[in-house]
This record gives sequence, C-alpha cells and structure tokens, in this order.
Amino acid sequence: MAGEVQDSNWPLPKFYFSVTLGDNDKVSFQEVDGLESETQIIEYRHGNSPIFYPIKMPGLGKVGNVTMRKGIFVNNNVFWDWYSEIKLNTIKRRTVVINLLDETGNPKMVWTLNNAFPTKVSGTDLKSEGNEVAVESIDIAYETLQVTTP
Repeated sequence: MAGEVQDSNWPLPKFYFSVTLGDNDKVSFQEVDGLESETQIIEYRHGNSPIFYPIKMPGLGKVGNVTMRKGIFVNNNVFWDWYSEIKLNTIKRRTVVINLLDETGNPKMVWTLNNAFPTKVSGTDLKSEGNEVAVESIDIAYETLQVTTP
C-alpha cells in the first residue's frame, strides 16, 4: 500500500562466507556443513519420588564434526598437508573461524571451532563423461564451538 514503510531488517544470505584455518590460512570453500552443538540429557529419579517419571537435567555438551567442501586447484594441498600431520596421537590442532558476511564483506556472525583437527579427507570422484568441477572435502573434529556476533 502507498505510504507503508518497508522494514530494513532482513536475514543474511548464507552464500557469502569466509573460512580461516589456523594462523590466517584463508581457504575459499564452496560449502560448510555441520555447525551444531547439543547438550546431552541426564535423567534421574530418586526412589521415593511420588512422580513416576524421571527428572531431566542438562549434562555434558556435545558437538558434531564439520564437513567443508571446496574446488581442487593446482598446487593447493591445504587439506592433505594438514591431514598428513597426524602421527600417533600428535596433531597440530588449529582454531577454525567461519564468518558469515554481509553485503559489504564484514562479518555479522562468527563460528569459532576450538582445537580442531582433520579426521577425514576425500578427493573428488572422477568421471570421464562428467561436466562438473573437481571438489574435495575435509571432515574436522573440534572440542568446543563459540558463536559470536561482532
């Protein structure tokens, strides 16, 4: 209708983001999946409770693994180099920072994965009749997830 004021508060698009692996090692990714955190439930019922249901309390926190996918570029072995550092329970753990950016390129939401390390690296599938870009993926385990809005 005429004279209505449009609300300028819109959700951010999810296609404009940046990822930093450790010490300012910026990598361009096509997809980031698995940014999740949950709290496990502790159920308890003492023996003389008149209610025949357990009470539920928050327990330990739990995070999943994050999967990241990117195109394969010539002379770019970032995933494989990091993965090859795993040797008998010794790995250089990194802080992985994922920024959701606004239209000007400024971070509006930041996910920080602390003490992260790769658990799986997958190369691309090869098809002689395919018409797609070669994409590789990395699965990253981490200990804690922090979500901030700068």
